Amino acid sequence: MAGLRNLGRTLLRAGIAAAVLAGLTIAPVAAQDVRPQILTVDQDRLFVESAFGRASFDRERLAKTALEAENAKIETALVAEEQDLTNRRAALESDAFTALANAFDAKVESIRAAQDEKARELGRAREADRMTFRRAVVPVLGKLMQDKGAVAIIDGASVILSAPAIDVTDEAIVRIDAALAPGEIVAPPEPDPAPSPEPDVGPDVGSTEVQKPATAPVTP
Repeated sequence: MAGLRNLGRTLLRAGIAAAVLAGLTIAPVAAQDVRPQILTVDQDRLFVESAFGRASFDRERLAKTALEAENAKIETALVAEEQDLTNRRAALESDAFTALANAFDAKVESIRAAQDEKARELGRAREADRMTFRRAVVPVLGKLMQDKGAVAIIDGASVILSAPAIDVTDEAIVRIDAALAPGEIVAPPEPDPAPSPEPDVGPDVGSTEVQKPATAPVTP
């Protein structure tokens, strides 16, 4: 019986000691004002969900739509011109028809080059928007990092595992919107009116390939 009482007192003392040790271990952590030393952001979301990024996408979409409409109008005009040339073939001398056919092909190539350049200009405008954005967000993120007492902000895509609390993407977007107005996006100029009868032949949206009319005249 005495042995059991001694064993009970030993276990009790061990339990109290374990609780004290646990309290000493946990209490300081709970009392500390812990700030993460590293923060993460989703770089894609910074641009896509910011007011500046949305304005950039809208600008590009409108410009592509305008270019697509211009290309459709140009292609219709060229097809009509090609058909007219084909209809006149029987009444023309071989040399005369060949000269007209070659001039038409040269026109199509010139139009293709002009429309391809317009499509490339859309790509350059897109990159210019992103460069403007990247330059503008650096000081914004720097101030955010300073306010959080962190030493670095890294792209969340490169992190294998992290606590959700260190992701500051939403807060960064709010600060970016306050610092960078969407009005800083310059609206694209209106497309030049297509010359008649030399309208431009155009690609689908996002494409830079110009299509020749399907029934190109055949030289003798």
